[in-house]
Amino acid sequence: MGKITISGFSDEIDNSLKIQMDYLEMLGIYYIEMRNVNGKPLVCHTLEEVREIKKELDKRGFKISSVGSPIGKSRIIDDFEPELELFRHTAEIAKSLNTKYIRVFSFFIPEGEKTEVYRDEVMRRFGKFTEVLKGTDITMLHENEVGIYGDTPERCLDLFKSVNSDHLKGLIDIGNFVKCGVNNNFEAYELLKDEILYVHVKDASPEEVHFLPIGKGTGMAKEIFTALYKSPRDYFFSVEPHLKYLPVSGPEQFKIAADALKELLYEVTGIQY
Repeated sequence: MGKITISGFSDEIDNSLKIQMDYLEMLGIYYIEMRNVNGKPLVCHTLEEVREIKKELDKRGFKISSVGSPIGKSRIIDDFEPELELFRHTAEIAKSLNTKYIRVFSFFIPEGEKTEVYRDEVMRRFGKFTEVLKGTDITMLHENEVGIYGDTPERCLDLFKSVNSDHLKGLIDIGNFVKCGVNNNFEAYELLKDEILYVHVKDASPEEVHFLPIGKGTGMAKEIFTALYKSPRDYFFSVEPHLKYLPVSGPEQFKIAADALKELLYEVTGIQY
């Protein structure tokens, strides 16, 4: 059995890195999937600013599980060169933060158009991304998201197999697959399990507009977590609350989501996280 390590999108706690770390420390979580920090997206920080962020993390004993980048969360019909340049910068950020993972997406398809029309362009762009990463130990983690090329398990697998690079692997977002209309998330996991290295922790239900704490929806989280726990691989489980509809503060929303994860992991593993 591999190791499960809890991380999270701590920007849902607060913009301030200090406040994020203060609260995570109370929860016993020492990894961050850094998306926004100190008032702006991580990928918009200069490398000098990133080095200062790293100093603050090191002082408190925190590490970065992944750069929560917006790469590929743009339209496939948009000019690719600015995206590619941002990806080069993001790779340098990952190096500076000593993390080997960058979260990415596979581009929004124009509404009403056939996804397959844009398949070759998606593959071309990911080929360019992998060229940037040659000679590094950095891996892109593709997130399934509503409306992008890889919004179904089958197209996610097509992306992994077609790009065929050690620099591209998958993360499974349980709630997003529900939102994409996947009826059986465990079957989706089984299709993709050889590619998955990372989990985004949120749930959903077809009956609800908003996302739910893990285990509270129809995403089959318990079945997936059980399979992951039995795997020999190590995984990050990254808390992504998306619970702004609740009438409580950001820190309280994060705690609700983290507590739901720890409760479910205890059911599966018998280990207190």
